[in-house]
Formats: sequence, structure tokens, C-alpha cells
Amino acid sequence: MTHVVVVGAGQAGASLVAKLRNCGFEGDITLIGAEPCLPYQRPPLSKTYLLGETARDRLYLRPERFYADNNITLRLGEPVTEVNAGDQTVTVGDETIRYNELVFATGSSPRQLPANIGGALSGVHVVRNLSDIDGMSPSFVKDARVLIIGGGYIGLEAAAVAASKGLQVTLVEMADRILQRVAAPETSDYFRALHQRHGVNILEGVGLDCLLGSDRVTGARLSDGTKQDFDFVIVGVGIVPSTDLAGMAGAALENGIKTDVYGATSVPHIWAAGDCASFPYGSGRIRLESVPNAIEQSEILAENIMGGHKEYRAKPWFWSDQYDVKLQIAGLNTGYNGVISRAADGGATSHWYYLADRLLAVDAMNAPRDFMIAKRLIEAGKSPAPETIGNPKTDLKSLLKA
Repeated sequence: MTHVVVVGAGQAGASLVAKLRNCGFEGDITLIGAEPCLPYQRPPLSKTYLLGETARDRLYLRPERFYADNNITLRLGEPVTEVNAGDQTVTVGDETIRYNELVFATGSSPRQLPANIGGALSGVHVVRNLSDIDGMSPSFVKDARVLIIGGGYIGLEAAAVAASKGLQVTLVEMADRILQRVAAPETSDYFRALHQRHGVNILEGVGLDCLLGSDRVTGARLSDGTKQDFDFVIVGVGIVPSTDLAGMAGAALENGIKTDVYGATSVPHIWAAGDCASFPYGSGRIRLESVPNAIEQSEILAENIMGGHKEYRAKPWFWSDQYDVKLQIAGLNTGYNGVISRAADGGATSHWYYLADRLLAVDAMNAPRDFMIAKRLIEAGKSPAPETIGNPKTDLKSLLKA
């Protein structure tokens, strides 16, 4: 009987094993996760869970009985230490598990600060998993001083929670502006103003020289030469795909675990999905760090493991919650050379990214209608003229009929 082993019990891994059973797969399934808890949602960690608004058990993607009822073996709390592609085995603890098909859904890991600038001090946190959030949560007390390093979405979400709980928040971004890598200046301006209204001290063009303290962090010296005292630090400077096990198996790596349009790696009987996997997109190759990608890619992969021959065609979209603002992003803005803005009553705003006359992406702040229409336009390959989008009298919904 065919045995599918999935390494990584996050959104991609959990979605894949559920899809296998939903599609009628009758073989053995083993889902292996290094964390000692059921597969759970990550997005709420830096938002409602950190705020105390979501209980731990509400994070779980499915109750424990689902896995038992569907004959899915869970191996949680122990990482895979060895992969032997020749023998088609993985080693977990003292056990060697043989597979017919192996899936890497190993996700990604947060970048850490080097120890020589204070990265190993107590009180320095990253935002990635449950234990990270549980470890920093006791520090979120009113008037505590927190330094957030990195002005991407993770750093900004952490800043929003800290400011909402009454902490004194300083955020440093070494680039010229927050969100510089992922968004237009218009979106950066929107979120800078939002955070400043909530009391966050945003320092752009300023990096970290080093953290101060002997055993526990007590402050920081910044690249502008200033020293400030802090009670704890949150590091949000990006993530890297977790590829060590795939490399051990001999799989090709290219900005993650390199897969083809079907999710297969360069090694027979080994597949990859989610944050860790790069795949063909247009004329190039991308890796998407998002829940929708993890679900959609892993479900296509599950069908292909069962003999299907379906190509994965990504339809990128993302979201971020900060204070009372929901940001929704459709498409990829890579290569844009123009931005068209639309504003509506109540502070709703959307920024539409163009490359010449081709619509690439949209950032929609509290503008779900703009987001949904833009998403459908992008997926259909339709590009309304920039001046049409820029005209406040344009009925966006009518563009779907054009």
C-alpha cells in the first residue's frame, strides 16, 4: 500500500493530507511536525492571538479527532533528522519511516540577528510560531518599551498590537521607508501615518548597530549613533525557506526547493509545497509566502500524487491587519512603473500598480470591493486604462463586463 509522508505540519502540510483523503486516497499517510501541537493557523499569531483575542485551541486548523477519523498518523514534537532518497526513508527520533511519496512542506524560518550584535540576548524575540508568541506575550504590558527591528508587514503588525496594548513602541527600518521592498511609496505613506497616529515612533533610514545588555537586552545603539533603553526587542527582518532536509535528499534548490509546475522536485517521488517551494510563474520562478498559496498549491500537489497531471497556476493574494485597517493585496507588483490611487468615504483607499498599461496588482486598505474587482480583473488578464481607474466616477464593477 502506498505510504505518503509529509514533513511539515503547517498550513500546506495539513491541507495536503486532508485533500488526499477527500480525493479518496486509501494508502497510509504520516504527517510529521517539529512543534508539539496540532497544525495551526499562523496569521493570527501576530494579530489576535498576541492581543489575547483568540484562544490557543481556536488556532488549530482541525480538531485532533479529524486526523484519527481519517487514519492520518501524526508525529508531532520531533523533527526529521535524516532523509535517504535512495532508500526512500526518513528518520524521526529513533524510528526510520519508509515512504513511497515524500512531501516537503517545511515552511520557512525567521532571520535572526547575529549573536555578536546581541541577537542571543534574553528578551530578543522573533515572530514565527506559537512558542515565539507565548515567549514574548508576558512582556506586552502597558508602558513597556519595545524596539521593533524591520518595517515590513510582520514588524508593522507587531507594532500595531504593542501600541494597541499601550506599550511605548519604536520601529526602525534601515531602508529609506517602511515597506520599501513590497509596496509603493503611497502605501508606505498610508501605513506610516496610521502608526504615527497611534503613537509609534518610526525611524526610517536608521538601522541597528547593536543591542545592549549582558544577559538580557536593556537597550540598543542605532546606526545614527543614538542609544535608547528598551525592555524587549522584536526582530522582523524577513524569513528564509527551510531547505536543509531537501538539500540532504539531493533536491535542487533555487530560492527554496525547486519544483516544476506539478509540484515535483528534481528527485523522484519527492514533492514540495508552501513557503519552502519555488515554482514556475510566467517567464520566471517565484516563491510565495502566503496562506492561499500554501492551500492551493498543496491541494493541486495532492491530486498529482494520486496520478493527476494538473499544473499549479498561482493567483497571488495576501492580507495584513493593523489596528482597524485591513489591507488586502491582489497580484504581484514586481516591475511596476506607475501607481493610480482611488479614495472612498470612510478612509478606504486603494493603490493600483501598472506596468505601462498593464494592471499588475492592487493594495486595498479597508476597500474590499476594490480588492475583489481588481483580483478578478488580474486573474482574467484584463487591464482597464489607468485613467479609467483614476477617474473617481468610474463604476469599478462595470469593468468586469468589458
